[in-house]
Amino acid sequence: MDAVGPAATVLKHVEKILATGGLNPGDRLPTERDLAAATGVGRAAVRAALQDLESRGIVLRHVGRGTFIAPDETALADDPAHQPSPAEIMASRLVLEPELMPLAVASATGADLTEMERCLRGGEQASGSEEFERWDTALHHSFAVATHNAVLTSVSSLLISARRQPIWGGLKRRSFNPERHRCYCTEHEQIVAAVRERDPHAARDAMRNHLHHVRRVLLGDHL
Repeated sequence: MDAVGPAATVLKHVEKILATGGLNPGDRLPTERDLAAATGVGRAAVRAALQDLESRGIVLRHVGRGTFIAPDETALADDPAHQPSPAEIMASRLVLEPELMPLAVASATGADLTEMERCLRGGEQASGSEEFERWDTALHHSFAVATHNAVLTSVSSLLISARRQPIWGGLKRRSFNPERHRCYCTEHEQIVAAVRERDPHAARDAMRNHLHHVRRVLLGDHL
């Protein structure tokens, strides 16, 4: 549903910022307080507008840190010959994501855990493949952000860009069903629980098991 009233005012303001080239992918938007002051609306309207932008994949929100412009999903699409295959994406994720979990466990703050929980709940309540994919992407990125390592966060952003190509999206849509949705949510809960309990080995293993499951579903292999 399109935003109306004060929220629409905020959306127009943010879209103007993006159109003028003032911000690039990965840059942080002004704070909720600053957006409210600039547009003359209340904080509730600002939050509604940011929620709308997040639902459309335009921004990534991190509790306690702010709202960031999402990676440019057109960057890879501009050069189809260099788009990574789903197999390459999964190979990269399996190399990176399990191994960053111990650092995320050691470095995660209360705000990081709150963000993980927010993404977890969003994924559970998702009504379809595309909505779940947005929350899934945000959750996995929250683990990288929780490392407080700029290099790992940037690599995670590259993986987000890779996942926004049509081939990947098509595979995810075709494989999505209620049972798989429940399985993925359960696996996500296990990863977040391991971070919450500060168990690096359980976090690494839970992430690796989850990604192996995703790869079996998408690619049909059993490696």
